[in-house]
Amino acid sequence: MDRRYSTYTVEELRSEIAQLKEKLQQAEQWGNVSEYEILQRKMQMAAAYLVNPADFHKGDRYELAGDPGQQFEITYINGVFAWGHRINLLGQKFEKEEAVPLSILGERK
Repeated sequence: MDRRYSTYTVEELRSEIAQLKEKLQQAEQWGNVSEYEILQRKMQMAAAYLVNPADFHKGDRYELAGDPGQQFEITYINGVFAWGHRINLLGQKFEKEEAVPLSILGERK
């Protein structure tokens, strides 16, 4: 049975991310889109455990990595996830609240 990322040490997480990155490149070379997406999500989740949740605060806005022009406004933090709302290029806030791994939050706005 696989272990949860929350039980990994920092070194194990870095090793896991490196292995996932290799598999990600292979999936991209072979054109396997679904495997690529799955591996990318796994990598984001593993990376989320390397981020300090205390560095993020309610009400702050961040760019979303891999989603140019989109921002994310944090409502609250729960573990390695930020809950909140996406904001589009026009500054319109999406009604639906969602959770994103802290690792995909980019530069603070």
